[in-house]
Amino acid sequence: MSVDKELELLAEVATVGRIDAVPMILDVVCRSTGMGYAVVARVTKERWIAASVLDKIKFNLPVGGELKVDTTICDEILESGEMVVIDNVATDARYCNHHTPRMYGLQSYISVPIFWRNGQFFGTLCAIDPNPASIKRPEIIDMFSLFAQLIGVQLDSQERAAVTEAALLSSQQAADLREQFIAILGHDLRNPLTSILLGARLLRERSSVELQGTVQRIEKSAHRISGLVDDLMDFSQVRLGGGFILNKTTDNRLHKQLEEVVAELQVNWPDRHIDILIDLRAPILCDGPRIAQLLSNLLSNALTHGARNGEVSLLVSGDEQHFELRVRNQGVPIAPDIQRRLFQPFVRGGERSDKNSFGLGLGLYIVDEIARAHGGQMQVDSQVSHTTFSFRIDFHTPAAV
Repeated sequence: MSVDKELELLAEVATVGRIDAVPMILDVVCRSTGMGYAVVARVTKERWIAASVLDKIKFNLPVGGELKVDTTICDEILESGEMVVIDNVATDARYCNHHTPRMYGLQSYISVPIFWRNGQFFGTLCAIDPNPASIKRPEIIDMFSLFAQLIGVQLDSQERAAVTEAALLSSQQAADLREQFIAILGHDLRNPLTSILLGARLLRERSSVELQGTVQRIEKSAHRISGLVDDLMDFSQVRLGGGFILNKTTDNRLHKQLEEVVAELQVNWPDRHIDILIDLRAPILCDGPRIAQLLSNLLSNALTHGARNGEVSLLVSGDEQHFELRVRNQGVPIAPDIQRRLFQPFVRGGERSDKNSFGLGLGLYIVDEIARAHGGQMQVDSQVSHTTFSFRIDFHTPAAV
Protein backbone atom coordinates (compact mmCIF):
# COMPACT_ATOMS: atom_id res chain seq x y z
CA MET A 1 0.00 0.00 0.00
CA SER A 2 1.29 3.45 -0.94
CA VAL A 3 2.12 6.03 1.72
CA ASP A 4 -0.82 8.19 0.62
CA LYS A 5 -3.25 5.28 0.87
CA GLU A 6 -1.89 4.35 4.27
CA LEU A 7 -2.30 7.89 5.55
CA GLU A 8 -5.83 8.06 4.14
CA LEU A 9 -6.77 4.80 5.84
CA LEU A 10 -5.34 5.90 9.19
CA ALA A 11 -7.19 9.20 8.87
CA GLU A 12 -10.45 7.30 8.37
CA VAL A 13 -9.72 5.23 11.48
CA ALA A 14 -9.01 8.42 13.45
CA THR A 15 -12.34 9.87 12.29
CA VAL A 16 -14.20 7.25 14.31
CA GLY A 17 -12.36 8.36 17.43
CA ARG A 18 -13.71 11.91 16.96
CA ILE A 19 -17.34 10.75 17.07
CA ASP A 20 -18.44 11.37 20.64
CA ALA A 21 -21.35 8.91 20.42
CA VAL A 22 -19.25 5.84 19.59
CA PRO A 23 -17.96 5.01 23.12
CA MET A 24 -21.54 5.24 24.42
CA ILE A 25 -22.75 3.01 21.59
CA LEU A 26 -20.16 0.36 22.45
CA ASP A 27 -21.12 0.52 26.12
CA VAL A 28 -24.82 0.10 25.29
CA VAL A 29 -23.97 -2.81 22.99
CA CYS A 30 -22.12 -4.66 25.74
CA ARG A 31 -24.76 -3.94 28.37
CA SER A 32 -27.65 -4.98 26.11
CA THR A 33 -26.10 -8.22 24.84
CA GLY A 34 -23.98 -9.26 27.82
CA MET A 35 -21.03 -9.60 25.45
CA GLY A 36 -17.57 -8.51 26.55
CA TYR A 37 -15.85 -6.99 23.53
CA ALA A 38 -17.34 -4.40 21.17
CA VAL A 39 -15.52 -2.68 18.33
CA VAL A 40 -15.98 -0.40 15.36
CA ALA A 41 -13.60 -1.65 12.68
CA ARG A 42 -12.38 -0.11 9.44
CA VAL A 43 -12.44 -2.94 6.94
CA THR A 44 -11.02 -3.09 3.43
CA LYS A 45 -10.14 -6.05 1.23
CA GLU A 46 -6.63 -5.96 2.65
CA ARG A 47 -6.97 -4.53 6.18
CA TRP A 48 -8.99 -4.90 9.39
CA ILE A 49 -8.21 -2.13 11.92
CA ALA A 50 -9.89 -1.49 15.28
CA ALA A 51 -11.05 2.15 15.28
CA SER A 52 -12.85 2.23 18.65
CA VAL A 53 -12.89 -0.47 21.30
CA LEU A 54 -14.56 -1.49 24.56
CA ASP A 55 -12.82 -4.57 26.01
CA LYS A 56 -14.26 -6.19 29.14
CA ILE A 57 -12.87 -9.69 28.52
CA LYS A 58 -9.18 -8.90 27.92
CA PHE A 59 -9.35 -9.77 24.25
CA ASN A 60 -6.30 -7.50 24.03
CA LEU A 61 -6.99 -5.88 20.70
CA PRO A 62 -6.80 -2.09 21.30
CA VAL A 63 -7.56 0.86 19.06
CA GLY A 64 -5.24 0.68 16.07
CA GLY A 65 -4.83 -3.08 16.49
CA GLU A 66 -5.12 -5.17 13.35
CA LEU A 67 -6.32 -8.62 12.42
CA LYS A 68 -5.63 -10.42 9.18
CA VAL A 69 -8.78 -9.66 7.29
CA ASP A 70 -9.11 -13.23 5.97
CA THR A 71 -9.17 -14.54 9.55
CA THR A 72 -12.34 -12.57 10.29
CA ILE A 73 -15.95 -12.85 9.23
CA CYS A 74 -15.91 -9.15 8.33
CA ASP A 75 -14.37 -9.86 4.93
CA GLU A 76 -17.46 -11.92 4.12
CA ILE A 77 -19.70 -9.06 5.32
CA LEU A 78 -17.74 -6.67 3.07
CA GLU A 79 -18.60 -8.89 0.09
CA SER A 80 -22.24 -9.56 0.99
CA GLY A 81 -23.16 -6.30 2.73
CA GLU A 82 -25.24 -8.32 5.21
CA MET A 83 -24.96 -8.70 8.97
CA VAL A 84 -23.91 -11.91 10.71
CA VAL A 85 -25.49 -12.94 14.03
CA ILE A 86 -24.45 -16.05 16.01
CA ASP A 87 -25.98 -16.93 19.38
CA ASN A 88 -23.91 -20.06 19.93
CA VAL A 89 -21.18 -21.18 17.55
CA ALA A 90 -21.32 -24.76 18.80
CA THR A 91 -24.93 -25.19 17.67
CA ASP A 92 -24.84 -22.96 14.58
CA ALA A 93 -24.95 -25.13 11.45
CA ARG A 94 -23.16 -22.56 9.28
CA TYR A 95 -20.44 -21.36 11.65
CA CYS A 96 -19.76 -24.31 13.96
CA ASN A 97 -16.75 -25.27 11.84
CA HIS A 98 -15.83 -21.75 10.70
CA HIS A 99 -12.16 -20.85 11.14
CA THR A 100 -12.80 -17.45 12.80
CA PRO A 101 -14.64 -18.64 15.96
CA ARG A 102 -12.17 -21.49 16.31
CA MET A 103 -9.13 -19.21 15.91
CA TYR A 104 -10.32 -16.57 18.38
CA GLY A 105 -12.23 -18.75 20.83
CA LEU A 106 -15.65 -17.19 20.18
CA GLN A 107 -19.09 -18.59 20.94
CA SER A 108 -21.27 -15.54 20.31
CA TYR A 109 -20.79 -13.00 17.53
CA ILE A 110 -22.65 -10.16 15.86
CA SER A 111 -21.37 -7.86 13.15
CA VAL A 112 -23.29 -5.23 11.20
CA PRO A 113 -21.95 -3.37 8.14
CA ILE A 114 -21.40 0.39 8.32
CA PHE A 115 -21.81 2.39 5.13
CA TRP A 116 -21.08 5.97 4.17
CA ARG A 117 -24.07 7.81 2.72
CA ASN A 118 -22.83 7.18 -0.82
CA GLY A 119 -23.27 3.46 -0.16
CA GLN A 120 -19.55 2.77 0.12
CA PHE A 121 -18.61 0.16 2.70
CA PHE A 122 -16.67 1.56 5.66
CA GLY A 123 -16.43 -1.29 8.12
CA THR A 124 -18.40 -3.04 10.82
CA LEU A 125 -19.89 -2.66 14.29
CA CYS A 126 -19.05 -5.92 16.05
CA ALA A 127 -19.51 -7.61 19.41
CA ILE A 128 -17.92 -10.92 20.45
CA ASP A 129 -17.74 -13.11 23.54
CA PRO A 130 -16.27 -16.51 24.49
CA ASN A 131 -19.68 -17.49 25.87
CA PRO A 132 -23.02 -17.95 24.09
CA ALA A 133 -25.42 -14.97 24.12
CA SER A 134 -29.06 -14.53 23.19
CA ILE A 135 -28.69 -11.96 20.42
CA LYS A 136 -30.83 -13.28 17.57
CA ARG A 137 -33.67 -11.10 18.73
CA PRO A 138 -35.41 -8.34 16.75
CA GLU A 139 -34.67 -5.66 19.34
CA ILE A 140 -30.93 -6.48 19.36
CA ILE A 141 -30.70 -6.70 15.58
CA ASP A 142 -32.65 -3.44 15.15
CA MET A 143 -30.46 -1.73 17.75
CA PHE A 144 -27.26 -2.77 15.96
CA SER A 145 -28.66 -1.69 12.59
CA LEU A 146 -29.66 1.69 14.00
CA PHE A 147 -26.27 2.20 15.64
CA ALA A 148 -24.47 1.27 12.41
CA GLN A 149 -26.57 3.81 10.48
CA LEU A 150 -25.87 6.46 13.11
CA ILE A 151 -22.12 5.86 12.89
CA GLY A 152 -22.31 6.07 9.10
CA VAL A 153 -24.09 9.42 9.28
CA GLN A 154 -21.55 10.73 11.78
CA LEU A 155 -18.68 9.60 9.58
CA ASP A 156 -20.14 11.63 6.73
CA SER A 157 -20.56 14.64 9.00
CA GLN A 158 -16.98 14.40 10.20
CA GLU A 159 -15.71 14.11 6.65
CA ARG A 160 -17.73 17.11 5.45
CA ALA A 161 -16.55 19.13 8.45
CA ALA A 162 -12.93 18.24 7.67
CA VAL A 163 -13.35 19.24 4.01
CA THR A 164 -15.03 22.50 5.03
CA GLU A 165 -12.31 23.27 7.57
CA ALA A 166 -9.61 22.56 5.00
CA ALA A 167 -11.37 24.79 2.47
CA LEU A 168 -11.72 27.58 5.01
CA LEU A 169 -8.08 27.26 6.00
CA SER A 170 -7.02 27.29 2.36
CA SER A 171 -9.25 30.30 1.73
CA GLN A 172 -7.84 32.12 4.76
CA GLN A 173 -4.28 31.36 3.72
CA ALA A 174 -5.02 32.65 0.22
CA ALA A 175 -6.61 35.80 1.66
CA ASP A 176 -3.61 36.38 3.93
CA LEU A 177 -1.18 35.94 1.06
CA ARG A 178 -3.26 38.23 -1.14
CA GLU A 179 -3.34 40.95 1.48
CA GLN A 180 0.39 40.65 2.11
CA PHE A 181 0.99 40.84 -1.64
CA ILE A 182 -1.19 43.95 -1.87
CA ALA A 183 0.74 45.60 0.95
CA ILE A 184 4.07 44.86 -0.73
CA LEU A 185 2.76 45.92 -4.14
CA GLY A 186 1.42 49.22 -2.83
CA HIS A 187 4.69 49.97 -1.07
CA ASP A 188 6.86 49.08 -4.08
CA LEU A 189 4.78 51.20 -6.46
CA ARG A 190 5.18 54.39 -4.48
CA ASN A 191 8.77 55.20 -5.49
CA PRO A 192 8.42 54.77 -9.29
CA LEU A 193 5.08 56.58 -9.20
CA THR A 194 6.65 59.53 -7.39
CA SER A 195 9.32 59.65 -10.06
CA ILE A 196 6.68 59.71 -12.79
CA LEU A 197 4.81 62.57 -11.12
CA LEU A 198 8.01 64.59 -10.63
CA GLY A 199 9.03 63.95 -14.22
CA ALA A 200 5.60 65.01 -15.49
CA ARG A 201 5.81 68.21 -13.46
CA LEU A 202 9.18 69.06 -14.99
CA LEU A 203 7.85 68.30 -18.46
CA ARG A 204 4.86 70.57 -17.86
CA GLU A 205 7.16 73.42 -16.85
CA ARG A 206 9.59 72.99 -19.76
CA SER A 207 7.61 71.50 -22.65
CA SER A 208 6.14 73.37 -25.57
CA VAL A 209 2.49 74.34 -25.86
CA GLU A 210 1.92 71.45 -28.28
CA LEU A 211 2.98 68.89 -25.66
CA GLN A 212 1.01 70.36 -22.76
CA GLY A 213 -2.03 68.21 -23.52
CA THR A 214 0.05 65.03 -23.51
CA VAL A 215 1.75 66.03 -20.27
CA GLN A 216 -1.62 66.73 -18.66
CA ARG A 217 -2.84 63.25 -19.64
CA ILE A 218 0.30 61.73 -18.14
CA GLU A 219 -0.25 63.66 -14.90
CA LYS A 220 -3.92 62.73 -14.78
CA SER A 221 -3.15 59.04 -15.28
CA ALA A 222 -0.39 59.18 -12.68
CA HIS A 223 -2.71 60.80 -10.17
CA ARG A 224 -5.30 58.10 -10.78
CA ILE A 225 -2.66 55.41 -10.26
CA SER A 226 -1.55 57.25 -7.12
CA GLY A 227 -5.11 56.98 -5.85
CA LEU A 228 -5.04 53.23 -6.48
CA VAL A 229 -1.77 52.90 -4.59
CA ASP A 230 -3.24 54.87 -1.69
CA ASP A 231 -6.24 52.51 -1.70
CA LEU A 232 -3.92 49.49 -1.68
CA MET A 233 -1.94 50.86 1.24
CA ASP A 234 -5.07 51.73 3.18
CA PHE A 235 -6.55 48.31 2.48
CA SER A 236 -3.42 46.58 3.77
CA GLN A 237 -3.44 48.81 6.85
CA VAL A 238 -7.05 47.91 7.65
CA ARG A 239 -6.72 44.19 6.98
CA LEU A 240 -3.23 43.58 8.32
CA GLY A 241 -2.93 46.41 10.84
CA GLY A 242 -6.32 46.19 12.51
CA GLY A 243 -7.95 49.32 11.09
CA PHE A 244 -7.34 53.04 10.72
CA ILE A 245 -5.65 55.00 13.47
CA LEU A 246 -7.31 58.42 13.49
CA ASN A 247 -5.82 61.75 14.47
CA LYS A 248 -8.95 63.61 15.54
CA THR A 249 -8.81 67.39 15.96
CA THR A 250 -11.18 70.36 15.99
CA ASP A 251 -8.89 72.85 14.25
CA ASN A 252 -11.55 74.30 11.94
CA ARG A 253 -9.61 73.28 8.81
CA LEU A 254 -12.17 70.74 7.61
CA HIS A 255 -14.09 73.27 5.49
CA LYS A 256 -10.93 74.18 3.58
CA GLN A 257 -9.83 70.55 3.25
CA LEU A 258 -13.15 69.60 1.65
CA GLU A 259 -13.01 72.53 -0.75
CA GLU A 260 -9.48 71.51 -1.79
CA VAL A 261 -10.74 68.02 -2.63
CA VAL A 262 -13.46 69.45 -4.86
CA ALA A 263 -11.01 71.84 -6.55
CA GLU A 264 -8.55 69.04 -7.27
CA LEU A 265 -11.22 66.83 -8.79
CA GLN A 266 -12.59 69.76 -10.79
CA VAL A 267 -9.14 70.05 -12.42
CA ASN A 268 -9.20 66.37 -13.36
CA TRP A 269 -12.81 66.62 -14.60
CA PRO A 270 -12.86 70.07 -16.26
CA ASP A 271 -16.02 69.33 -18.24
CA ARG A 272 -18.07 68.46 -15.14
CA HIS A 273 -19.66 70.81 -12.63
CA ILE A 274 -19.96 69.94 -8.92
CA ASP A 275 -22.61 71.79 -6.92
CA ILE A 276 -21.32 72.46 -3.42
CA LEU A 277 -23.00 73.44 -0.18
CA ILE A 278 -20.82 73.26 2.97
CA ASP A 279 -22.49 74.50 6.14
CA LEU A 280 -20.33 73.81 9.19
CA ARG A 281 -21.66 75.78 12.15
CA ALA A 282 -19.15 74.46 14.67
CA PRO A 283 -15.72 72.80 14.69
CA ILE A 284 -16.02 69.08 13.88
CA LEU A 285 -14.10 66.54 15.93
CA CYS A 286 -12.64 64.30 13.24
CA ASP A 287 -9.55 63.28 11.30
CA GLY A 288 -9.70 65.97 8.59
CA PRO A 289 -7.42 64.28 6.02
CA ARG A 290 -9.38 61.03 6.35
CA ILE A 291 -12.72 62.81 5.90
CA ALA A 292 -11.20 64.55 2.87
CA GLN A 293 -10.15 61.13 1.55
CA LEU A 294 -13.67 59.82 2.11
CA LEU A 295 -15.06 62.75 0.11
CA SER A 296 -12.49 62.29 -2.64
CA ASN A 297 -13.44 58.65 -3.08
CA LEU A 298 -17.16 59.40 -3.09
CA LEU A 299 -16.88 62.27 -5.57
CA SER A 300 -14.55 60.28 -7.84
CA ASN A 301 -17.05 57.44 -7.74
CA ALA A 302 -19.92 59.83 -8.62
CA LEU A 303 -17.98 61.43 -11.49
CA THR A 304 -16.85 58.07 -12.85
CA HIS A 305 -20.11 56.12 -12.64
CA GLY A 306 -22.67 58.92 -12.88
CA ALA A 307 -24.32 60.11 -16.07
CA ARG A 308 -21.82 61.98 -18.27
CA ASN A 309 -24.01 65.06 -18.43
CA GLY A 310 -25.73 64.56 -15.08
CA GLU A 311 -25.45 66.69 -12.00
CA VAL A 312 -23.08 65.89 -9.15
CA SER A 313 -23.73 67.61 -5.85
CA LEU A 314 -22.08 67.77 -2.43
CA LEU A 315 -23.94 68.69 0.74
CA VAL A 316 -22.05 68.97 4.03
CA SER A 317 -23.54 70.09 7.32
CA GLY A 318 -22.42 69.95 10.91
CA ASP A 319 -22.64 71.40 14.39
CA GLU A 320 -22.00 70.31 17.97
CA GLN A 321 -24.45 67.40 17.63
CA HIS A 322 -23.78 65.92 14.21
CA PHE A 323 -21.78 65.85 11.01
CA GLU A 324 -23.28 64.77 7.68
CA LEU A 325 -21.83 64.48 4.20
CA ARG A 326 -23.85 63.58 1.10
CA VAL A 327 -22.71 63.03 -2.48
CA ARG A 328 -25.38 62.66 -5.16
CA ASN A 329 -25.14 61.88 -8.85
CA GLN A 330 -27.52 61.07 -11.67
CA GLY A 331 -27.25 57.93 -13.74
CA VAL A 332 -28.17 54.26 -13.92
CA PRO A 333 -29.21 52.96 -10.47
CA ILE A 334 -27.05 50.42 -8.69
CA ALA A 335 -28.58 46.93 -8.75
CA PRO A 336 -29.93 45.77 -5.35
CA ASP A 337 -27.64 42.72 -5.21
CA ILE A 338 -24.60 44.96 -5.73
CA GLN A 339 -25.86 47.49 -3.17
CA ARG A 340 -25.78 44.77 -0.51
CA ARG A 341 -22.09 44.15 -1.21
CA LEU A 342 -21.02 47.63 -2.23
CA PHE A 343 -18.83 48.36 0.80
CA GLN A 344 -17.01 45.03 0.64
CA PRO A 345 -13.49 44.96 -0.84
CA PHE A 346 -13.06 44.34 -4.58
CA VAL A 347 -16.72 45.05 -5.35
CA ARG A 348 -17.38 47.61 -8.06
CA GLY A 349 -20.62 49.49 -8.54
CA GLY A 350 -20.20 50.25 -12.24
CA GLU A 351 -20.40 47.92 -15.19
CA ARG A 352 -17.10 46.16 -15.83
CA SER A 353 -17.44 46.97 -19.52
CA ASP A 354 -17.58 50.71 -18.78
CA LYS A 355 -14.37 52.24 -20.17
CA ASN A 356 -14.57 54.96 -17.51
CA SER A 357 -14.62 52.41 -14.72
CA PHE A 358 -11.07 52.57 -13.38
CA GLY A 359 -10.26 51.01 -10.05
CA LEU A 360 -9.84 47.93 -7.90
CA GLY A 361 -13.14 48.09 -6.08
CA LEU A 362 -11.47 49.29 -2.87
CA GLY A 363 -12.62 52.91 -2.80
CA LEU A 364 -16.01 52.38 -1.18
CA TYR A 365 -14.58 49.76 1.18
CA ILE A 366 -12.09 52.35 2.44
CA VAL A 367 -14.85 54.96 2.65
CA ASP A 368 -16.83 52.63 4.89
CA GLU A 369 -13.80 51.89 7.05
CA ILE A 370 -13.14 55.62 7.52
CA ALA A 371 -16.80 56.10 8.47
CA ARG A 372 -16.68 53.24 10.97
CA ALA A 373 -13.44 54.51 12.48
CA HIS A 374 -15.22 57.81 13.18
CA GLY A 375 -18.14 56.02 14.80
CA GLY A 376 -20.29 56.88 11.79
CA GLN A 377 -22.14 54.94 9.17
CA MET A 378 -22.34 54.87 5.38
CA GLN A 379 -25.66 54.61 3.57
CA VAL A 380 -26.50 54.31 -0.12
CA ASP A 381 -29.81 55.21 -1.74
CA SER A 382 -29.92 54.34 -5.44
CA GLN A 383 -33.07 55.13 -7.43
CA VAL A 384 -33.97 55.71 -11.06
CA SER A 385 -33.38 59.45 -10.76
CA HIS A 386 -30.25 59.52 -8.60
CA THR A 387 -27.76 57.72 -6.37
CA THR A 388 -26.82 59.23 -3.01
CA PHE A 389 -24.03 58.18 -0.65
CA SER A 390 -24.43 59.52 2.88
CA PHE A 391 -22.08 59.60 5.84
CA ARG A 392 -23.24 60.71 9.28
CA ILE A 393 -21.76 61.03 12.76
CA ASP A 394 -23.94 61.73 15.81
CA PHE A 395 -21.62 63.14 18.43
CA HIS A 396 -23.91 62.42 21.36
CA THR A 397 -23.43 58.65 20.75
CA PRO A 398 -20.65 56.87 22.70
CA ALA A 399 -19.14 55.53 19.46
CA ALA A 400 -18.17 59.02 18.35
CA VAL A 401 -16.44 60.06 21.57
